[in-house]
Amino acid sequence: MINLSEMSKLGFGLMRLPQKNDEIDLERVCDMVDAYMNAGLNYFDTAYVYHGGKSEVAARECIVKRYPRESFMLATKLPAWSIKDYSDRDRIFNEQCERAGVDYFDFYLLHSIEDGSNYDTYEKFDCFNWGIQKKQEGKIKHLGFSYHGTPELLTKVLDLHPEIEFVQIQLNYLDWTNPVIRSGELYDILHERNIPMIIMEPVKGGTLANLKPEFEDKLKAVRPDKSIASWALRYVASLDGVMTILSGMSNEEQMTDNLATFTNFEALSEEEKRVLDEVTAGMLNIPQIGCTSCRYCTDGCPMEIKIPDIFRVMNTIRLYNDEWRAKNYYNQLITTGGRAGDCIECGQCEGVCPQHLPIIELLKEASEKLDK
Repeated sequence: MINLSEMSKLGFGLMRLPQKNDEIDLERVCDMVDAYMNAGLNYFDTAYVYHGGKSEVAARECIVKRYPRESFMLATKLPAWSIKDYSDRDRIFNEQCERAGVDYFDFYLLHSIEDGSNYDTYEKFDCFNWGIQKKQEGKIKHLGFSYHGTPELLTKVLDLHPEIEFVQIQLNYLDWTNPVIRSGELYDILHERNIPMIIMEPVKGGTLANLKPEFEDKLKAVRPDKSIASWALRYVASLDGVMTILSGMSNEEQMTDNLATFTNFEALSEEEKRVLDEVTAGMLNIPQIGCTSCRYCTDGCPMEIKIPDIFRVMNTIRLYNDEWRAKNYYNQLITTGGRAGDCIECGQCEGVCPQHLPIIELLKEASEKLDK
């Protein structure tokens, strides 16, 4: 069993790194890595598909080449959608080792287990036993999976695979009762089995860092010294059994704020929980598009539509009724990508969306609002 007390509570997710001229800004990432490591933290999370395959390379350049190997923990993931044959498992793994410049990964995950094709692929190609073999070879220290499926499937997978050491789930205060994500139910299953959890999307892709003014005012009235994002992180960090909380930090300001949250960490008080419950109830009454900006949908879009950015525009309109600013942002977006109305309904995006969003219909709605 993994010792929770030895893990960094704040993990650095290498999924939304700062960019310059459409490439990862390695100089800025190095500065962010230094601030993170200097704070005594050392858990880095990447994946084969992040930043079009360049995230693992950034890990090599900004972490592996600059720090002793034993001073940090590196996690990456095996993508089911890239496995067409048994040989693909080793091919991908060896490529990841080369990209990241390492001989082993501290944490290795089967990426995005969910009901249907992904889980079926991992079973079809015996990926769980393959992971055990990689552990025996010393290429993997800890084996787990990231999860986007139903509680029912989670129970089934854990029953079939007791070798799993940890599970990564999406959890935040807005998704706790979400009927699609079902974070609360997933948490309860793992907590009852005493399986350590890594938490992704604690700030829901940045959604919980910028709330409607009336909600921000409620939180600021209680803790004017705390950022809005810190409430989301403290909510998750206050739960038992949470090993590490991933934050896909995109700039130095986010890093500074998150480090402040986890330095001399304070769990939520009962009063803060009550106020956050009020804010959550208010937010749940406003229909939003539950996109977390993972960007899985954009890599294969034949029309190069920046789907997560368009959904951010739509949520801005829904939350703030600020159509003028939102449409200005949209008009900038479509100078380097397709319009919402350019969607040809191929379904590629919906097939890889971890949130199971009806993207085609949502793009139609966006086009009605934005392409006029």
